[in-house]
Amino acid sequence: MSEAQAAVTGKVLLVDDDPDMLRLLAAWLKAAGIVAQAAQSGSEALSQIAISRPDVVITDLFMEGMDGMTLLTQIHASNPLLPVIMLSGQAQIPDAVKATHLGISAFLTKPVDRETLLTEVRNHLRAAEASGRERTGFGAGVVYRSAVMTELMEQAELLAQGDVTVFISGETGTGKEVLARAIHQASPRREHPFIGVNCGAIPEQLLESELFGHEKGAFTGANTKHEGLFLAADGGTIFLDEIGDMPLGLQVKLLRVLQDFEVRPVGSTRTVPVNVRIISATHNDLDELVQSGEFREDLYYRLNVVPLRMPSLSERRDDIPILLEHFLRKHAERAQSRKKRFDTEAVEYLCTAPWPGNIRQLINAVELCATLTKGEVIPLAMAQKALRDKPAQIQTLKEAKDAFEKKYLISVLRITNGNVATAARLAGRNRTEFYKLLGMHDIDAASFRGADSE
Repeated sequence: MSEAQAAVTGKVLLVDDDPDMLRLLAAWLKAAGIVAQAAQSGSEALSQIAISRPDVVITDLFMEGMDGMTLLTQIHASNPLLPVIMLSGQAQIPDAVKATHLGISAFLTKPVDRETLLTEVRNHLRAAEASGRERTGFGAGVVYRSAVMTELMEQAELLAQGDVTVFISGETGTGKEVLARAIHQASPRREHPFIGVNCGAIPEQLLESELFGHEKGAFTGANTKHEGLFLAADGGTIFLDEIGDMPLGLQVKLLRVLQDFEVRPVGSTRTVPVNVRIISATHNDLDELVQSGEFREDLYYRLNVVPLRMPSLSERRDDIPILLEHFLRKHAERAQSRKKRFDTEAVEYLCTAPWPGNIRQLINAVELCATLTKGEVIPLAMAQKALRDKPAQIQTLKEAKDAFEKKYLISVLRITNGNVATAARLAGRNRTEFYKLLGMHDIDAASFRGADSE
């Protein structure tokens, strides 16, 4: 018996409004030794899932009442890791693409080949069985041992194998991008780019061009063609951080990308297909933003296919001792010095601290302690000093404004290829004022100039 035909156990739920198709599929599964249950509608399927908890669902795409896409969305709202195989005799390529990003496990066209279907079912039943055993090698950049993080990482590892769109929520500084990178690195897209973009850090007038690209001459200062971050991530993953800060006008355009997986560069009359996995994140409460009209509800549901939540550091205090060791080791590697350690009292103090800045604040505290401690053991007093050092935890208003201004100037120069006159006009400043701003932030416009720049 081949590996593909090796015996597996588990329950499969069949969903189709065609009784003949249900009987045929059930007979195939029964002959293969697999338990099959049947539902003739999407609503009946949801009821059976809640009661019998199948290991795999096989559903038709086109059904009366609730169609397969809607059923898939409803299933993953409460069972995000349940494998769903979709069948269709009428589907087009866009249907398959949409289903893939909504979290489908396989998309098969009718008439279905018996062995192809059974192979898919066996593979998913084996994966479900393996998920109950210990897994290693996932999330090398994520340090944890707490139960809450273990559960999260188990979910993320399973999600990494597909293309389902993932939404990561959590407080600022919890490590949302680290989790997104771990998912990418464990996915079949790992050999392709991971592109991260902070939607709140790029000025509104530049964000569309950064995401979707622009044609040469699309606007004043567009001296060269720019492909944009979606095309740069083609084949890989794009991480949209702080998605809650995206302007409403751009939300509409992002929704179109999620629907069609095509982008239209600024100034272009044509669309360009893209093959990317989308992971988004925010520290904002998107439900509240939807209620207030600041975030589109339809986009929210497109992004929030499978939600993951990064816990705050105060929710994972069991991880603090090993995080301290990890960041002390990183510091020693960078400084090319012997690794220091916290004394017992310092560790106890840090494990009970409030950590409003989460992992980011913890890193700052470790760096300060390791840098200012002359000996090899960091005492309690130094740990207390690190947490009383407010500037290390949060920027002043002036520091935040300066940081934003510098990012803005760099973005304008990048988009205008270092053309100061054009950049000044975009920024609403005359050239003299603009040069003063560049000088204040130690920015050299010449470094942004391409071959077409003056």
